[in-house]
Amino acid sequence: MGKDVIVACDFSSAQAVYGFLDKFQGEKKPFVKIGMELYYAEGPQIVRQIKARGHKIFLDLKLHDIPNTVKKAMAVLSGLDVDICNLHAAGTTAMMQAALEGLTRPDGTRPLLIAVTQLTSTDQQSMERDLLIHEPMDQVVLHYAETAKAAGLDGVVCSPLEAGKVHERCGAGFLTVTPGVRFAEGDKGDQKRVMTPAQAKQAGSDYIVVGRPITAAADPVAAYVRCVEEFVD
Repeated sequence: MGKDVIVACDFSSAQAVYGFLDKFQGEKKPFVKIGMELYYAEGPQIVRQIKARGHKIFLDLKLHDIPNTVKKAMAVLSGLDVDICNLHAAGTTAMMQAALEGLTRPDGTRPLLIAVTQLTSTDQQSMERDLLIHEPMDQVVLHYAETAKAAGLDGVVCSPLEAGKVHERCGAGFLTVTPGVRFAEGDKGDQKRVMTPAQAKQAGSDYIVVGRPITAAADPVAAYVRCVEEFVD
């Protein structure tokens, strides 16, 4: 997989997401992220239906539970034919290894599996205050990335600020999927660690995840094309 823009389809219904995706008639079908809101509203059928439309899918459910529970859940998700799914690196090596076992199909194939390091809505202050983690943010992210790689995962979710350092530590082939991307003139919303698409490209992100700057734009297709031009082309 090369660099790509993943559109976060954080909608509350099938009708809303189809209304959005239908705008891309004649355009490249965007790589889409299906997160908790849409998945919990519509269930696994929405994944099958969007896949049938020809989209690549990042299923963003961020599993985090005891290893056996995650293994069984991943075995179910492996049947949905998504391209990427994820979990929290904070679930420990044992959980990540169990997830890989569950995700791997009988024929040996599986979706890519990546681990969330620290959410892009978390900053140093909240990490120290709420999580009692007092190491610098980039060191925490790098440690989680190294742990995920050692467990056999394909990459991590991190902010674009840490993408280059993750590649330096874990290798160029270890994927960095980076939310927290906004246009220069855009509202940061609840994101704390952000970059523009062009900056994320320069920083070494493999995939950027972009939601509201595209989905809430007056012209979503134009906003998507702009993202691709800044990040991929």
